[in-house]
Formats: sequence, structure tokens, C-alpha cells
Amino acid sequence: MTHKEFHFKHKKTNFFGQYWKPRHPKSVVVLVHGMGEYSGRYANFFVPTLLKNNIAVISYDNFGHGKTEGKRGHNPNYQSLLSVISKVLNKKQEVYGNIPTYLYGHSMGGNLVLNYALTKQPNVNGIIATSPFLRLAFQPPKWKLIAGKILQKIAPFITLSNELNPKDISRDKLEVHKYEHDQLIHDQVSPNYSITIMRKGKWAIKNAHKLNYPTYILHGSDDRIIDYSASIEFANKTEKATLKIYEGGYHELHNDLCKKEVLQDVINWIDSNI
Repeated sequence: MTHKEFHFKHKKTNFFGQYWKPRHPKSVVVLVHGMGEYSGRYANFFVPTLLKNNIAVISYDNFGHGKTEGKRGHNPNYQSLLSVISKVLNKKQEVYGNIPTYLYGHSMGGNLVLNYALTKQPNVNGIIATSPFLRLAFQPPKWKLIAGKILQKIAPFITLSNELNPKDISRDKLEVHKYEHDQLIHDQVSPNYSITIMRKGKWAIKNAHKLNYPTYILHGSDDRIIDYSASIEFANKTEKATLKIYEGGYHELHNDLCKKEVLQDVINWIDSNI
């Protein structure tokens, strides 16, 4: 197995990326992480599980996240979030060539890969989205929604707390503990993330019928952060999507009590589509 870090500049921002390559990769996952976290969180279980099955992984830390520079929890605009995926896909081509490629996004990343597939028509073999941020499972304070819409017009760089309870990410107490004590995780979010991601989630559901790629959507029925019924709505509007609901599952399925089943399901789906 080869692990290498790489750096690239996009939209005047210095990005951090990394990839893992098994000796004989049969496919590659381009991973887009969720809000407030970073690519390195996937290195302990997610990545090794895929590598054992000869599935390579390439990922990056998004605007304002992890080891990528910039104000925590802020990005220039939504199109910049999509265009950086294009940069990483180009890096994927450089490292892995033309092997079967799957865009994989968790939560906010799920929102991004679904919208990317709907609007950019990338050269990939399929899309995988876990707990995709299509609609929140809770109602943010009204004052924050109002303030966010105003700030997006006059000061889009201002960040506020995302109101998330770390205990809602997983039923595994150890994973919650690690999340709470991870110095690279933050709870800051600007209107360019919060307001825009919510709006684009609604757009994705409305336009799901335009999807042209085999898509696998996974969601937990007890996700208190992102509404799993929104994933059901999306899947019901397209013949391209396969949906699996994990009974009792929390938000981070790959870090939840059902993580082994989840990763095996992902591997089986990738293998069946190669």
C-alpha cells in the first residue's frame, strides 16, 4: 500500500489532499468529507477496509476544513465547492488512470457529489452518498436562518455555531469521544456553507429525475442531524438510485455500530458495478 499527501492551489486557497493506493487497485473512491470534519478522519477504518478489497481512495480537506487553509467553516461560493472536486478528479486521473471511479460523499459531501453528478456530468462510474445533507433533521433557530440570509448578502464570511450535538454522530461512545477531542474538528459555519447547502439540497431532490449515474444512498433511520426521509424522497424520484436504510443508525454510519455492514455493502455495490 502507498500513502501520499499532495497539495494544490485553487481559488487562491492552498489545499491539502492525500491518497491511498493498494498494490493492485481495481477501482478508486474519490471521497468528499462532511461539515466540520476532514479527510484524515477516514484513515483508521474506512480507508483500510476499502484497501483490503483493492479499492483505492483519494480525498482532500475542503475550504475552511482540516489542513486546508482559510477561515474555518467558510468557502467562496457553492460553485467553488464543486470546482475543487474537478481538481481532485484530475489528480485521480494522474495517480490511477482510467480505472473505475466512484464519487463518494458523506453528509455535506453527499450533497456535493449528488449536485456534481446532476450538473457536471463527470467521467465516473457511480455515486455513493452516506447521510447526504439534503434536509436537516432539526429546525435551526429562526434568528439564525434570518441572520444567515442577511449575512450572506453583506458579510458572507461571518461564521456561527452549527448547533450540532456531537453525541448525535454515532451510537459508539468511543467515536463520540474522539470527535469531541479532535483538534481539527470545528463547529463553525458561514452562510456560504449553511444557507447554500440547504438550498442546494432542496434543488437536488427536485431534480433527482435528471440523474444519469448508478447511485447508492445509505442513511440511518435515527439520524438526528440529517433527515433520512429526504434521502427516500430523492431515491423515489430516480430509477438510478439504490437506497438502504439502516434501522437505528446514526449520522456517521461508517463510524456507527453498523460500520462493518455499511462498508461491506459499499464494497459489494462497487464490485457489482465494475
